[in-house]
Amino acid sequence: MAASSTQGAAEMAARKTSIPLRRLVPALIIGPGSWLGPYIVMNSLFLPSLIQELDPVNKVNTVALFATAGMIVAAISNMIAGALSNRTRSRFGKRTPWIIGGAAAFAAAMACASFAPNVPVLLAAWMAGQAALNFIVAPMVAWIDMAPEGSQGTASSAYGGLGMALGNNGFNVVGALFLSQYRMGFLVFGVISLVGSLIACALVREPSNLDEAVPQKDPAKKEHFSLATVKSVFPAWSQGRDYYLALIGKMFQGIGNFAIAGYILYILTDFLGLGANAEGSVQLINTIMFVLGIAMGFLAGPASDKFNVLKSPVAFSTISLAVAAACMLLFRNTLGLTLYAFFAGVGMGLWNSLDNLLNLRVIPDQQRVAFFLGVYNLGNTLTQAIAPVIAAAVIGAVGYVGVFYVSIAFSLVGGLCMLCIKSVKH
Repeated sequence: MAASSTQGAAEMAARKTSIPLRRLVPALIIGPGSWLGPYIVMNSLFLPSLIQELDPVNKVNTVALFATAGMIVAAISNMIAGALSNRTRSRFGKRTPWIIGGAAAFAAAMACASFAPNVPVLLAAWMAGQAALNFIVAPMVAWIDMAPEGSQGTASSAYGGLGMALGNNGFNVVGALFLSQYRMGFLVFGVISLVGSLIACALVREPSNLDEAVPQKDPAKKEHFSLATVKSVFPAWSQGRDYYLALIGKMFQGIGNFAIAGYILYILTDFLGLGANAEGSVQLINTIMFVLGIAMGFLAGPASDKFNVLKSPVAFSTISLAVAAACMLLFRNTLGLTLYAFFAGVGMGLWNSLDNLLNLRVIPDQQRVAFFLGVYNLGNTLTQAIAPVIAAAVIGAVGYVGVFYVSIAFSLVGGLCMLCIKSVKH
């Protein structure tokens, strides 16, 4: 009983933490942009460029190796970071110390990556950076829960619709300028991540939680691990059908997207033969996607509320990625790149704005929202690892043309999964 009372007190204290939207919204835009933007730039541009310098013969398979190793490290560190931040008590709150510490460690790891003389050293620095990055990500997402009552939707839109759009495409426009000096790029964008995280934390000004009680387990209650315990964590298909469809759809959408995004530099140089013109093409693609992503961030949420539609635009966003891949494959020129950027920009903009909301609607147990959101968001990490492995195998078998067929097929299946959700009608 004492343990239950303590836990209840802790939960009450957590619920009382509220940050005004005038501070929280800008932080939820700057924050994810500051970690996602540098990561996307490094992962899609700088890392492939440096790998090509260090190991040009095996570059495709080496990119896949980095993605797989990164997934393992990211998955483990994300869970550890979330658990540690939940139990942290400090004058700066439970999230801020880990965000700042993670940002500093990430900047240091990217500095090491910039000077890497060989692939093993680069891999070690990249893995350290992946671990540090997730000590930013896991605590920062929890800021959404600090939104005032009835404003979580606005906070979620700021984070997913605007912040993620800024991170996914906005930084790539600038990052393309460093393609010829990618080693310096690791340093510059590592610092950008640190500075942006500091600004976001300063905006939030998370209050002290030193007086918040730490939940204690009842020593008299012994917990026994068993297969039945594991099964009880996840509901049966009959109960969680729509949630599982959303999760599967997210996995297929992610693979469809990252199959191309993860190898975009090599696609532009080796498949389309752009050579030195690749820098301009990267800027063109990401400028279009950034503008459309921001537009969708402002429009998608209000339109969804006004017209009471959610499932359909999320499904369309995934199908739009298939159309984007088909356009680049069919029109292997500037027109193809422009059409790819347009449809991918609309698709990712809609997805980032509405995906999390759809997931909230299909969670099978509302008493464990945080858990199911965590599992769902882990899909991002998994797909970023799986996609390069699949793409590398396909490239090795049939060449770069196979990547487009993979993207089209997986994106279409992802959209179909979303359309099969029953509990959300439109």
